[in-house]
Amino acid sequence: MNNRIDAIYARQSIDKKDSISIESQIEFCKYELRGGSCREYQDKGYSGKNTDRPQFQMLVEDIKRGLIARVVVYKLDRISRSILDFANMMALFQEYNVEFISSTEKFDTSTPMGRAMLNICIVFAQLERETIQKRVQDAWYARCQRGFKMGGRAPYGFRTEPIIIDGIHTKKLVIEPTEAAFVRKMYEMYIDPQVSLHDITRQLTEQGMRTYFGKPFSRATISIMLRNPIYTMADLDIYEFFKSQGTNIYNDAADFVGTNGCYYYRSKDSTENKHTHLEGQTLVLAPSEGFIPSDLWLRVRKKMMANQTYQPARKARNTWMAGKIKCGKCGYALMSAHSCGYLYLRCTKHADSKFCSGCGTIRLRDLEAVVYQQMVKKLDA
Repeated sequence: MNNRIDAIYARQSIDKKDSISIESQIEFCKYELRGGSCREYQDKGYSGKNTDRPQFQMLVEDIKRGLIARVVVYKLDRISRSILDFANMMALFQEYNVEFISSTEKFDTSTPMGRAMLNICIVFAQLERETIQKRVQDAWYARCQRGFKMGGRAPYGFRTEPIIIDGIHTKKLVIEPTEAAFVRKMYEMYIDPQVSLHDITRQLTEQGMRTYFGKPFSRATISIMLRNPIYTMADLDIYEFFKSQGTNIYNDAADFVGTNGCYYYRSKDSTENKHTHLEGQTLVLAPSEGFIPSDLWLRVRKKMMANQTYQPARKARNTWMAGKIKCGKCGYALMSAHSCGYLYLRCTKHADSKFCSGCGTIRLRDLEAVVYQQMVKKLDA
C-alpha cells in the first residue's frame, strides 16, 4: 500500500471562454498536492452526465489494482454530475481506501460531516446539469417555432441558403428544381390506388434515380418523403387536417395561405413514432415555399394512413436467423416471405428495387435445419 500514488483527474466537455481548461485544472490540483508526484488522467470533449469516459475508466481500473492513494480534482462536477454515479464512485473509493479531494471545495471524506456535505454538493451539481438540459431543450423548441432550420441535411427536393431571421443567421430551404420534379412524380404515382411504394421504388431505380449517397431509394425513404409536410403548399385544408389529428399547430389559421411548407417536430413529452402518430406533435410554418398542392399531399397522406401493410420499424419475425443471413451478391440482409404455404428467404434489395439480381430461392426451414445441424456439430466437437 505504501507504493500507491496520487491521481489527478481533469475533464472539459467543450472549449469555451468561461470554462477552465484541463491544463489549469491540473495546475490547481498540483498545488493542492504541494508538488508531490502524481499520475494524470484527462478526458477532453466528454460530458459529466455519466462515467463513460476512457481516462476515467482507466482511473477506476488503477484504483482496483491498488495503485491509487488519493484522487484530486479541481471541482466536484469535473468527475461526476450524477447522484447515482457519484454514490457508486464513493463506494469504490471507500472499498479501496482511496481519499477524495476537491481542490476548490475542500472536502474531507474521512468524516461523516464531510461525506454529507459532499452528497449535498453532488445533488446541486446534478440539478445544474438538468437545468442546463432544460434550457437547451426550451431554446431548441423556441427556435423551431420561429421557423429556424434546425440542422441536418436538406430534404430531397431542396437545398439551403443563408438567411437572417430576427437578427440571427440561419438557413432557409430553397426548391431544387430537378429533385423537386422527382418528388412531384412520387406523389403523382402513389395517388393511383393500384400503385404501391414497391412499385415507385422499382420504377425510380430503373430510371437511375439515386439518393444523396448514390444509393437507390428504399420504400422507407420514400414513405418518409410522402409523409413530410415540408413539401406541401400549406393552406386551410392542411391546417384543418392536422388540427383534426390532434397536432399542436403553432401558427394561426390565417397564416396558412397555400404558399409555405411546414416543419413537423416531435413534441417535448412525446413518445410516439413521429411519422405515424400525429397527435401531440408540433406543426410550424416554414419560411420556405412548398411545391406539392395541398389536395395532392392530403390524398397521399390519407392513403398512407389507411395502408396498414407497410410498417417501417417492425421487428423481424418468422425465423431466428433474421438479420444474420446476407445476400452473397449485394451484402443486404435476407428477408422472409410466404409463398404457396412455405417460407422463403429473399434479398431485401432485390425485393425493394430489383437493383440486385438476388440470391435465388432458399426455403427457410431447410436452411434453418442445415445451420442448426452445423451448430450442434460445432458444439459437440
